[in-house]
Amino acid sequence: MEFFRAFHRDRSECSGARLNSRTRGSAAPALLLLISLIVFVGITVYLFATGYYAPPPPITPVGLQVDHQYALTLCATGAIFILAQLGLGFAVFRFRDRGKPARFIRGNTGLEIAWTLATAAVFLGLGVLGTKAWSATRFQPAAAGAIKVEVTEEQFVYYFRYPGADGKFGRLDPAMVSAPTGNPLGIDPNDPAGRDDIVVPTLTVPVNHPVELLIRSQDVIHNFFVRELRLQQDAVPGMVVPLHFTPDRIGRYNIMCTQLCGMGHYQMHSFMNVVSEAEYEKFLAQALKQ
Repeated sequence: MEFFRAFHRDRSECSGARLNSRTRGSAAPALLLLISLIVFVGITVYLFATGYYAPPPPITPVGLQVDHQYALTLCATGAIFILAQLGLGFAVFRFRDRGKPARFIRGNTGLEIAWTLATAAVFLGLGVLGTKAWSATRFQPAAAGAIKVEVTEEQFVYYFRYPGADGKFGRLDPAMVSAPTGNPLGIDPNDPAGRDDIVVPTLTVPVNHPVELLIRSQDVIHNFFVRELRLQQDAVPGMVVPLHFTPDRIGRYNIMCTQLCGMGHYQMHSFMNVVSEAEYEKFLAQALKQ
């Protein structure tokens, strides 16, 4: 009888040893995830640090402020991203499966409050720092003598209206809107102020001169966006939204609609030409003759 007891005890010990060897866990998956996260973070930091996807340079002083704010935000969020990803990799490797029962930890209330307050401080701090560039174009009025251009958007075109020699925009009558007859904005022909208004499909402005856009929509919500200006503004039906800037670099820049404004949204596109003062006067003279 004692022999059979010893035999069963030895078999039980051998089975337990084999079970422990199978449930001991492996460091390979955790190590692979840690290495993958390190490579992923390294590639991401390299792409941003080298400016691989850098936007074109800004063409306004406000654009420089926006880029500076973007750099601050990227540094703050980038540092958090790096710490979070590397911390995740370390935690997975450090606390990998070792064949032991998992321990439950309720957490640390003080630590949770601390990182919540730190996140709020960073978020609010970046927001306060960004108010200067935002208010420069949203809440401060345009400079005296700014060129006023009305921007009208509809599916799927842009119209730019200049006030002409008298410096006044003509009255608009929605009942007179008729693109086929050459009056896409509905300018009232009985209003003398509108007889010399200039309506063109592209925006032309002089360099180093303040410009104020009056943005409106005839149908749905559209958008005016020029990446080199670092500005974009929705065009909302029933509203006229002012937006001003001063371009400091001659060139031709894309104007895009960033709102999904219909099936033909992909073709809603125009250009902004920043030219010399002489070229701008020439543009106005030619447009008045047409």
